Amino acid sequence: MTRMGKVELTGARATMLGTLYGRALDADAPEPILHDTMAADAVSRLDVDFTTVGLRPQDVPSVVLRARHLDGWTREFLAAHPDATVLHLGCGLDTRVWRVGPGPGVRWFDVDYPEVIELRRELFPARPGYEQIAASVTDPAWLERVPADRPVLVVAEGLTMYLTRAEGEALLRRLVRHVPGGGQMVFDGFSRLGIRLQKLNGVVRNAGATLHWGIGGCAELEAAEPRLRCVTALSAFDVGGWERLRRRERAMVRVARRLPFMRGMAVFYRLAW
Repeated sequence: MTRMGKVELTGARATMLGTLYGRALDADAPEPILHDTMAADAVSRLDVDFTTVGLRPQDVPSVVLRARHLDGWTREFLAAHPDATVLHLGCGLDTRVWRVGPGPGVRWFDVDYPEVIELRRELFPARPGYEQIAASVTDPAWLERVPADRPVLVVAEGLTMYLTRAEGEALLRRLVRHVPGGGQMVFDGFSRLGIRLQKLNGVVRNAGATLHWGIGGCAELEAAEPRLRCVTALSAFDVGGWERLRRRERAMVRVARRLPFMRGMAVFYRLAW
């Protein structure tokens, strides 16, 4: 196993180390939830002091349950559209394409900054039907490389909160207009309260990153592009898997479910057009 050189990342780019570390810790647990062994291998190869990324042991369940839930929505879409295009925006060091294992008819694009894609190419293997695009997701030019003649699924995990509202809404409009035949976008978003409380997020704080877009709900998203329909808005506390947590953590989830401001702080959205 070849160990790589020191990784120097700051700001929003550095937060991907926290989520990678969370998936690796889960993979090494006696009863893993996601079982992302590729994440564990990547952590062992990177010259990074992961104890400094700001991820606490109690944060691991939210990291892996978020990934597992979006994996599930991805599998659902591909089961219904075996010849789809998948756009994984702000992919970071996520291994979703290998976890999901799309069929031979799927074209899958991972999109992130050039330095992130360079790191991915050192860490992860190639696979048929899989391409990586080195660009900011807010740059309109990269979409020219994506086919517009097949159904599209856009996956954005841990991305929208790093965009401004103007950037996020412009991205929604570009995606819909590029693939007029229809598709879905699945992602997680924070409420405005979640954005205000960002300093409580150790990974964001230690990376020196800043969160911007607090989403006001389905109506706000639909207003950004008239063809969009909000199919699902699911509180992060309502996804499956919390029942596997320790007693204290399960109790905290039960309390959060009863408090409207907590239920709406982190939400999984599924949009369609």
